[in-house]
Amino acid sequence: MEKVYVGVGSNLADPLQQVVEVMPQLRAIHRSRLTRRSSLYRTEPVGNTNQDDFINAMVELQTELEPVDLLLELQAIEHACYRQRDNEDKWGPRTMDLDIILFGNRRQHDSHLILPHAEMQHRRFVLMPLLEIAGDVYIPGLGSLSWLLEHAPKMRVERLPDPPDLDSI
Repeated sequence: MEKVYVGVGSNLADPLQQVVEVMPQLRAIHRSRLTRRSSLYRTEPVGNTNQDDFINAMVELQTELEPVDLLLELQAIEHACYRQRDNEDKWGPRTMDLDIILFGNRRQHDSHLILPHAEMQHRRFVLMPLLEIAGDVYIPGLGSLSWLLEHAPKMRVERLPDPPDLDSI
């Protein structure tokens, strides 16, 4: 089993509820177990800033799946949440966004997947919830998580209280 961190985000169709409702789907991924979940965070959008704020979180999975197999599982969940991909607006609004941030200590760069996630060091909405559940881990090829957070571009990230319908792990 490998420890994997997956970023969760939404800013369409009641994003808070989208994030709450995706948790059971993440728990149901075969040959995997959801072991931790961060708090929820309200964050400003990146890139295309003419859109609503996002609700973001981070989950920790223990999985027997290979990275590409997990990626396919996550994309199937996104599709079930009516995720529409727009190749011209890479950072546009979305009902659900599930990104593999770290997959153990693996490094990978191919047409399917980049590990660690290619933009993680620039995204406080990834780094803050990751620090919450993973502690000050070393990111392969990048350095310590606390160092990355200290040097990440400033952006608005607000930790939210857990909604009552969000299962605890």
